[in-house]
Amino acid sequence: MSPSVSVFIPCYNESSTIERLLKSLYEQSYSRSSMEILIIDGMSVDDTRKKVKAFSNVHKDLSIRIIDNEEKFIPHALNKGLKAAQGDFLIRMDAHSIPSTDYVASCVDLLQKKKGDNVGGRWDIQPGNNSYAAKAIAVAAAHPLGSGGANYRSGNKACLVDTVPFGAFTKETLSSNGFFNEELLANEDYEWNIRLKSKGGKIWFDPSIRCQYFARKSYRALFKQYFNYGYWKVAMLRLYPKSLRLRQMIPPAFTLILLLSTMLSTLSLLFGWSYLPWLLGTILVTYLVALLLGILLLSSNTPIYLMPGIILSIATMHLSWGIGFWLSLIARKKA
Repeated sequence: MSPSVSVFIPCYNESSTIERLLKSLYEQSYSRSSMEILIIDGMSVDDTRKKVKAFSNVHKDLSIRIIDNEEKFIPHALNKGLKAAQGDFLIRMDAHSIPSTDYVASCVDLLQKKKGDNVGGRWDIQPGNNSYAAKAIAVAAAHPLGSGGANYRSGNKACLVDTVPFGAFTKETLSSNGFFNEELLANEDYEWNIRLKSKGGKIWFDPSIRCQYFARKSYRALFKQYFNYGYWKVAMLRLYPKSLRLRQMIPPAFTLILLLSTMLSTLSLLFGWSYLPWLLGTILVTYLVALLLGILLLSSNTPIYLMPGIILSIATMHLSWGIGFWLSLIARKKA
């Protein structure tokens, strides 16, 4: 008999994607009798819970449970799922995703082979809907300028990494590493992996493990997502200063330069310093040209018609991350 597996999924108002996820889990090559699906729901107000129950009623050969998450935050949901999980192997999934049919089997295989204490694979990022913005955001999210070169978004080589999304690990690893930090409302998986590595654990990335991931549908949602990443990164750095990477300082640095240039340009109008507005314009044009060249050089198959939207998407990622970072420093938010 196959080892028991618990797939735990934080969820809130995901009626548009939850059925696709459940269908993909039902169609896994792994034995259904050895799997349980835990939907940790943040008290959704749409049809999410109704659709989960309807799917469960029809597919009774797969154990599906809904767990309430009244706190609504992701780390709280993850911990509730882990505490309720009965499987020996634990796999995090996202309601915005569709794992390949061999996803669960591949994760269990790598863990059994001791490739890593936490293993994961690559996202194939898809648009959240058919709108122009959603398509541009999906391309930007997979591009090195938007992803920061994260292996799970663009990597093609199996290797040891700092973190993986939707990690898979054993109950023994959970017991030794502990639960997710509920004081971090973003970057909680990265922090969990830092703890794991500090204890000698290994995080293994394998691009053969594939999962479709649906990016944000609008620039507003994208701004909110990356603002949260930047905001909670500061709390992460207070806990683990050595986790800072040079590439992570580019958005805050650009945001600060842009803010100072805007302030000086505004003041210059009062004192007649006409060259300062030109400085702001030069900075903006240089940044946009750099983005355009970077997109073209680092990706050979970028759709030209999406280029304006991709540039806007990456700029939104950089600015929202940087704004969140600086506001968090000012607020001195601690984890």
